[in-house]
Amino acid sequence: MDQTENVRHLLVLGDSLAFQGPQGIVLPSDPRLFPNIAAAHLAVQRGTPFEVDLVAREGWTSRDSWWALTKDPVVFGTYLPRASAVIIEVGGMDQLPAVIPTYLREGMPYLRPGGLRRRTRRIYRELAPKIVGLTGGLMRQLPQLATDRYLTRIVQAIRAVSGGIPIVAMTPSPYNSKYYPSQKYHVAARASAFSWAASIGVPIVDIENHVLKGLVSGSANPDGMHWAWETHELVGEALANALEPI
Repeated sequence: MDQTENVRHLLVLGDSLAFQGPQGIVLPSDPRLFPNIAAAHLAVQRGTPFEVDLVAREGWTSRDSWWALTKDPVVFGTYLPRASAVIIEVGGMDQLPAVIPTYLREGMPYLRPGGLRRRTRRIYRELAPKIVGLTGGLMRQLPQLATDRYLTRIVQAIRAVSGGIPIVAMTPSPYNSKYYPSQKYHVAARASAFSWAASIGVPIVDIENHVLKGLVSGSANPDGMHWAWETHELVGEALANALEPI
């Protein structure tokens, strides 16, 4: 029998936390990343190899993850049908303070001519942190109701295709960043994550203390957003342990 027939797949729907460490972006196959750590623990627990199918991009909200799940044929046609378990890691970007609606920020790369695009992005990068610092953030990157709605759609789509496949989510990550100098929405976002998970019957891993440990010690990324390797290890193990009994 072909050995690849025994390989199970872990589908991870995430953002840049899934492929960045304390020094920046690394290859998705890097064994220090939490998806690969979770897969390694599951392989030991189940006695069979696990490979990660990572669907993630920098700045992705739960809405972007929903679009990927439903619009990318590789995701809905290959990754999801073969998945043995799913980790939902999106939602942390949703909570970040914003000064303009997300669709306007995401639309900047489409501005023409190039000079206008570069000036607009430079002004935004200069002013946005200052405005967030003064106001605490005029809005979230994505409203909480929208976050809950898209996360629910993601779970419903997974269950529609794969039935009772194990799914686990995580609380939004804490942060301490000069780019987003306000934690105005974090406490409420974390509480909402627990409520959402309970309402839809998805186990949720509380990553708060794991992430804060790296932020306090200084071992996290200097951007104040991305994690220390120790955090990746702790989160990956916690996710695997949450999936194992399902």
